[in-house]
Parts: sequence; C-alpha cells; structure tokens
Amino acid sequence: MGTDGARALLERAATLTLQTGNLLNWGCPRKKCPATPGEEVLDCIQKTLTEWSSKIGQDLNQEILEVLECTVAQAVEKINPEERDELKVSAKLFIVGSNSSSIRDAVDMACSALGVAQLDSVIIAPPPVEDGTSLSLEYLQPYWQELENLVQSKKIVAIGTSDLDKTLLEQLYLWAQVKPSSNQVNLASCCVMPPDLTAFAKEFDIQLLTHNDPKELLCEASFQEVLQESIQNTKAHKWIPLWLLRYSVIVKSRGIIKSKGYIMQAKRNAS
Repeated sequence: MGTDGARALLERAATLTLQTGNLLNWGCPRKKCPATPGEEVLDCIQKTLTEWSSKIGQDLNQEILEVLECTVAQAVEKINPEERDELKVSAKLFIVGSNSSSIRDAVDMACSALGVAQLDSVIIAPPPVEDGTSLSLEYLQPYWQELENLVQSKKIVAIGTSDLDKTLLEQLYLWAQVKPSSNQVNLASCCVMPPDLTAFAKEFDIQLLTHNDPKELLCEASFQEVLQESIQNTKAHKWIPLWLLRYSVIVKSRGIIKSKGYIMQAKRNAS
C-alpha cells in the first residue's frame, strides 16, 4: 500500500504541490538539530512525502489527477480571522526555475493555505542566473513587476529583496513603482553590513535584515533525491521544482512565531 499508490499518482500527474503545514505542530525539523535551512527544507519535504504516501490507497485506476496535492491534513493550520490583526504573515519566495509567473501561484497558495486574504510581506530571493552572468536590474524587473501587481491587487502589503548590493538596490529603487521595503543581507558573506548599503537604506527607509539561507535553498538534484528516498522506484528525475515559499506567522505584540511552514511546487517533465 502507500508507496505503490503514491508512485502511481506521481506517474500520472503533471504538477505536484507540497505543503508541510505548521512545522511547530508536528516537529518536522527536529530530526537534525540545529539544522541548516537547506537541511530543514529537505527533512520537511521528505517527512511530508512519506506521511502523505503512507495514506494513499492502491485502487487508483479511475483517478487521474493533473495537479497532485501532497500535504498532511493534521498539520495544516489556518489563521483564525478574529486573530488576523494581531499577527504578521511574512514569506520568502525562492524561484528555482526562472519563471516570474510562478510568483502569483505561490502567493495565492500561501494565502489559501493560511486562510488569509493577503500576506503582510514577501521577500524574493534572486532567481538563479546562468553561469557566467551576473544579476542585473533587467533580469530582476519581470519578477518585481509581478510582485508590484500583487501589491496593487492587495494580495501583498510590502515587498522586499534579498542579497542585493548597494548598486543594484539603488537601481531597483529608482526604477520600481512599488519601492522595496527591505533587503536581506547574508551574514555568511559579510560579517558587517557594507557602509554604502547601510547609508542608502537609511536614507530611503529600507529595512536591512539578516539571513543565513544558502544561495540555492532547494536545487533540482536535492529535490529529486529526497523524492526518490521517500517514494522508492518513482521516476524522480522527471520532477523539476519550480518554486519554494517559506512562511512564518508572528504574534506582533510578543514577537513569537505562531506558525511556520513550506509550500513548494514541482512539474513533471513529460519527455
């Protein structure tokens, strides 16, 4: 049971959406403590896949799902509408395949999973660039425009960036209609905030935050490996991750995390 049914579903689906639910509910990341962000993601994906596949029946001849939703029902936790004003819902979005249209899907899914109409802030990690190319404003523009559209349609309140140096942050700020409200800096790459970045951020009221995410939080090879381990003999090499979103729900008055989780989407390469 379980794995065979899950494998059959994966062989028929074109898209896989995975939601971990609230990690604080079911101790997903406790396997390795303290885990790096990359280890935590893979642990959570594996545990979700394993738990989900164990509940799948084998009699699936009549059931062909174009979009396969992989989640653990008891871990899903929607926000109580009466508590919404007391909570800050933030997300960081990692685009794995360079496609700006993924942004709306990711935000819509996060809102749906949490039962909210909008996210308070979304930070986008720079999508992967081809080898030998450096990140540029032209490359970032379609992604930022997609975020701006979501601000204008009231799906997001504030938008921010990650790992932009002073030059690129300034270019983005001057060009953008909706200005970046924050920029994350990886302290692994610099122990002290660059003075030119600090001065620019202060002048234009951009919040500088720190993070310890690797440059690539979820790569194609790692996802395929964890899929293969969780559901053996599946054609894992055909599955390509599109994006990964990490969300957190914080109680504003106390600064404590009430909920945290990951949502991701992958597509099956038919060829």
